[in-house]
Amino acid sequence: MTGRTATLNWWIHYKKVAFIWFISALCFFILFQMALHNSSNTLSSPSSDSSNLSSERRSKLYDKMARDLDEHGAAFLNHGETSQSLSISDIFTLKDGSVTPVLKPANPPVRANVLYLNTEFSVPFAEAVNNIFNPYFDKAIWFQNSSMYHFSMFHASHHIVPVPATKEEIEAEASSVETVAARLCPLNIVLDRVVLTSTGVLLGCWQVISGTDPITIRARLKNVLPRAPEKQLYDAAILHTTFARLLGPPRASSTEHLTTSGELKFFHELVNQLNRQIRGFKAVVSELWYVEEYHVLALALNGKMNCHKFKLGCSSRD
Repeated sequence: MTGRTATLNWWIHYKKVAFIWFISALCFFILFQMALHNSSNTLSSPSSDSSNLSSERRSKLYDKMARDLDEHGAAFLNHGETSQSLSISDIFTLKDGSVTPVLKPANPPVRANVLYLNTEFSVPFAEAVNNIFNPYFDKAIWFQNSSMYHFSMFHASHHIVPVPATKEEIEAEASSVETVAARLCPLNIVLDRVVLTSTGVLLGCWQVISGTDPITIRARLKNVLPRAPEKQLYDAAILHTTFARLLGPPRASSTEHLTTSGELKFFHELVNQLNRQIRGFKAVVSELWYVEEYHVLALALNGKMNCHKFKLGCSSRD
């Protein structure tokens, strides 16, 4: 009996110990999984939150831009300023209904970093803009070259604050931009809306579905281009491209009986018509260009330039 009792007691003790170890292991496993889950949320949430904040920031910018025409009127009818502190007469001449760009030498050359929109996507937009606006404005309009649709990101030098650079410094800047491009992921974007500003610029305003956010792109470019002007030309979140510039009034037959408010309504209707046709269209951006512009606004005016083209490599996680 004594041996059997000892064996029974040992067996009971063994089961208790085994049960305690099992419960301990189970608790450890559960706590470990919870820690992994929390860690995953900690890593992913800021990125998601940041993306949402960037999107909201862009929406507010676009709302403000959309109100600009009503708040300031059609200044382009009176040869107002452009969005870069230049008057329309600084960059275009309008004579006998023909528009000619004024190609002024940029000394030193402007050094712009832009995301490029491939013609696969730009040509359909250009055709839609032309079809809707050209019948009313004829030659009093400048259409952006569809092979040069771009999104301005960051300037190493611009015409407001010139930053001279030697040939060697330019090569070093281009090399630094290439390094940045290799770490950026292609942007999948969607056309949020088209707006017409008081200065007559017809803009496509975009949102980012996936890929590296413009705020991140500009921050990285700023980091590798420390000599760049502190004051850049655009908000860090914005992603927009110019479709066309209105340089004068529409044909008299279109608005001859309209008041000023009726004139604005006419412009809004053209923009609404364009929005109905192309709003929501998607595109992919996969190139970052470092551009030396030898003429002021060479990218916009088909001026002389030298483009260093880099593919977005997405070699690191963003």
